[in-house]
Amino acid sequence: MQSRAKFAVGITVIVVCLSFLAWLGYSDSKTYYHTIAEYQSLQGSARSHRMRLAGTVASGSIRHSPGRVDFVLEEQGKTLPISYIGSDPLPDTFVDKSQALVEGRPGTDGRFVAEHVQAKCASKYETAPGSDKPAAGSPTQQSSM
Repeated sequence: MQSRAKFAVGITVIVVCLSFLAWLGYSDSKTYYHTIAEYQSLQGSARSHRMRLAGTVASGSIRHSPGRVDFVLEEQGKTLPISYIGSDPLPDTFVDKSQALVEGRPGTDGRFVAEHVQAKCASKYETAPGSDKPAAGSPTQQSSM
């Protein structure tokens, strides 16, 4: 009878530990999306969550420093200073006036500390006005290899 009790206690401890680790992993992986205006109005514990913010990179705001890149995001008349400290290189499309999505946490000095940055240049991939694109599979689009 004693060995069954020890076995039950051991199984219970293992299940509780695994459940706790799963809960921690889930809560750390949650990412909230906010606009810059919403972010600036957050208070208390809501500001400590991991989150994503999107905006346009302000012209002339990109500053490269050792170990980080500082820039400013703009959205609907609001601005937010960002410090990127991630290990991945910034995308080639990360330039002034490009759309950027940053993921990270609020910093202690009022800056948002981003660990991931995604960027796109909206005009780079659009069809030029008045240009005709050949249909897929047309002879002018097939390559001769």
